[in-house]
Amino acid sequence: MAGPLEGIRVLDLSAVLSGPIAAGMLADQGADVVKIESPDGDTSRRIGPRKADISAMFLAANRGKRSLVLDLKQAAAQQIVRELAQRADVLIENFRPGAMDRLGLGHAALLALNPRLVYLSISGFGQTGPNAGERAYDAVIQAVSGISASHRNQVSGDPQVLAAALCDKLTALTAAQAICAALLARARTGVGQWVELAMLDAAVSFQWPDAMYNHVWLDDAPPASPEFGVSQKPWKTSDGYAVASGPQPVEFAAVCAGFGRPELANDPRFASVDARFRNAAALREELDPSAAAIDTATMLQRMRAHNAPVGRVNERHEVLADPQVLHNGTLVEVDHGALGRARLPRSPARFNGTPAGGPGPAPHLGQHAADVLGELGHGAAQQNAWREAGVLGPAPVFPKSSVPTTPR
Repeated sequence: MAGPLEGIRVLDLSAVLSGPIAAGMLADQGADVVKIESPDGDTSRRIGPRKADISAMFLAANRGKRSLVLDLKQAAAQQIVRELAQRADVLIENFRPGAMDRLGLGHAALLALNPRLVYLSISGFGQTGPNAGERAYDAVIQAVSGISASHRNQVSGDPQVLAAALCDKLTALTAAQAICAALLARARTGVGQWVELAMLDAAVSFQWPDAMYNHVWLDDAPPASPEFGVSQKPWKTSDGYAVASGPQPVEFAAVCAGFGRPELANDPRFASVDARFRNAAALREELDPSAAAIDTATMLQRMRAHNAPVGRVNERHEVLADPQVLHNGTLVEVDHGALGRARLPRSPARFNGTPAGGPGPAPHLGQHAADVLGELGHGAAQQNAWREAGVLGPAPVFPKSSVPTTPR
């Protein structure tokens, strides 16, 4: 059975992570995604462990897509995008503001050609404003949004940039949700729309429920609370780390009992969530020795015996063998032809009525030019002429056995 987005056509003109991950999520759920790349290919093809022209980063963000290489500086390439946009349901781009307009491919131009198009523009700071024209990457947005300041080094107090490209990925999640909302609106109204999404806005919004909760109330603001989660850092055991914590009184009592200190549940210093936040250092002094005296397996066993929320801190390679990850089938293997097998996460959402297949392989650079252009009615002679003129990238070169079939 096809996925919930079967029949939805997506043009992915984005690069690196935010837009590509969003488009990859749509591909996971059954959409036909055509990735349009420059002759040099997406920068992410060259980041991380790499086989041929496909890196691990590129594979994870672009699984299940088709690739077409176009030199968008050329008028013929711009016309090809217009033809594709006339047939598309969704277009995703993350050029700097104004760039698509200068190519004649801005939202106004393409919505005039296809009023049903959902055109999503991802920018770093917004389409207008004092920083709109500046280059923006994940680390820059982490800094400006306050995320770096919210994750200070526990010892030095220095702000940190998280290594997980957090802002790119949360922007991708926001983008995928916004696209589906716009498609639902189109089902009601019959028309598409331009959707603007700034990474900065996504990151600030992401911070608001917890890291920024002291900045919510304006009139007669209550006293500030300690930072959310200050008492939730991992406990160091004799052989590793684990997290045991919970906001409910019964959960805190269970944690104390699991550490063999049930009397702390009635200690006035820890009588409420706010009190535990304010007295986090004192709580650590009480319980750190108990954690250090046992190994991680024992801590997990004791906490679970008291029904306390608990989890071991897995190293990244340990996630692969985590019993619940294995049970859920969170990770699947994908055949990538001569490049070998690859491990990828399947779509986290399970659609019981319209289940999608697993993630497909990522495309080689320009792999699907003949198919995509053929669907527009442009035959081999025209394609060859475009290649000679530099409109298309050169014909992809790879061993026949390395050409996987991209699910559609």
